Amino acid sequence: MTLGIRYAARSDVGMLREGNEDSAYAGAHLLAVADGMGGHVGGEIASAAAIDALRALDKDLPATELLAALEHTVKTANDNLHRIVESDPALQGMGTTLTAMLWAGNQVALVHIGDSRAYLLRDGSLFQITHDHTLVQSLVDEGRISPDEAASHPQRSLLLRALDGRGEVDPDLSLREAKVGDRYLLCSDGLSGVVTAETIFQVLTEVDDPEQAVRQLIDLANRGGGPDNITCVVADVVDLERQPPTGGPGHAVGAAANAAPPEPAGGGPGANTTVADTPAGRAAQLRDTRPQPPVAVDEMPPPQAAMPLSEPMGDPMGAPPAPLQQAPAKRGGARRWTWLVVVAGVVVVGVVAGGFVLLQNVRSGYYIGSENGKVVLFRGTTQQVPGLDLSRKAPNKDQPRQPILVADLPQDLQQQVKDTYTVDGPAAVKQLENAVCRYSLVQQDGKVVIVKGRGQQNCKQASVKTSDIHVSELPASDAEAILKGNMAFVGQGAAEAKLNELSTHRSECKQNRPSIKDCPSGGGGS
Repeated sequence: MTLGIRYAARSDVGMLREGNEDSAYAGAHLLAVADGMGGHVGGEIASAAAIDALRALDKDLPATELLAALEHTVKTANDNLHRIVESDPALQGMGTTLTAMLWAGNQVALVHIGDSRAYLLRDGSLFQITHDHTLVQSLVDEGRISPDEAASHPQRSLLLRALDGRGEVDPDLSLREAKVGDRYLLCSDGLSGVVTAETIFQVLTEVDDPEQAVRQLIDLANRGGGPDNITCVVADVVDLERQPPTGGPGHAVGAAANAAPPEPAGGGPGANTTVADTPAGRAAQLRDTRPQPPVAVDEMPPPQAAMPLSEPMGDPMGAPPAPLQQAPAKRGGARRWTWLVVVAGVVVVGVVAGGFVLLQNVRSGYYIGSENGKVVLFRGTTQQVPGLDLSRKAPNKDQPRQPILVADLPQDLQQQVKDTYTVDGPAAVKQLENAVCRYSLVQQDGKVVIVKGRGQQNCKQASVKTSDIHVSELPASDAEAILKGNMAFVGQGAAEAKLNELSTHRSECKQNRPSIKDCPSGGGGS
């Protein structure tokens, strides 16, 4: 049996926004949704750039390469956003969410950052398979507020993670197994923030055709007031031997379909440098684009939920079910909105956007601190704001390659780390690795001893441990490394481990073991 997907994608401007900052892509191997932010033009450019980078993955890939391909491409997209902002400072503060699925047979790689969502309908139950990277979701996770309180929280739109080009991107990555009959929904919060999970469940279970399901979901979001752009991708997993997949090439919708995103600065030899092909020129093009024609809103009342999701089964991959609470739908067509409500909406959007930029600026910083006596690189700030978590550990790849004890640093650096201090980025860790007082194996009175800080500026030299190992008893390669000062280690534990290894080498030389090729003559006896 060969698995494939039948899919449909659509993006709608909604009832209140002037332009569409959402982008999406649907193809035989790739589904993706991106919700841009940072102003009308900035949001369109950010989401379009993310989708433009990802769409190259819509091809046959080995299942073993799915996660690596997604991770690499998302990092590339983040780097592209950084270069775009560098070339046009007017776009400072733009960013985008991203939720994408990459397929190879029954294997599906999922990448997620932000508050767009992915849902799975399987065996009559609906699951949210992504976790919102929002302030309110973090408060729910910590038990500070309930899901019902989160739905009406004034800061419910504040993102803690996004693709914004300001630092290392930290998305959620997972590998899932698909089966025939599964239905997946990817959507921006223009849908999930307005239409309840129960209603989404009903549409996905009752409407067989993916295209009609997408249209009906967008209808419902618009009837709920359509306060934001609305983007949906629906895909059904089918047996290709019994049912043909969606025909034709993949296609983009929303901002990604309206205009090509700007290329990063430094496009290489032969790059087109006409005015329209510069970042500013492309931004101007985006200002002049028009959103896709909105989906017609019928006057029928929205359908009631077919069944409550009161007993969701566990996640098919074994994880506990994600919460499915949604913001309550707001009924009524756009004709009932008064100018006062519109003005209030614009003010709220401005406040939320400003809050996001401020929060992202704070959380995108770096600082050095300590944890359990060891040096740690953190993202964010040490400042305390009630209800906000402004600090987290940087990814493992940015941490010291070997643990650095604060006590092994020069005295002045010890105090700085204990007090914490801001740095420009992961390069600061390398500086500490170069400055740490090392433990060296040296010769003293003919024997091997461990000395801390030998020959290092700002490090006070001290003898740490002696031994009964004579240098003359060791293989020539070990003796030479000691005499040349080539046995220096970060951490006393690493030095002691090496000392134990030398003791083993000495014993093997005395026993004339053939595994040691350069033992001293006479077997190393002293």
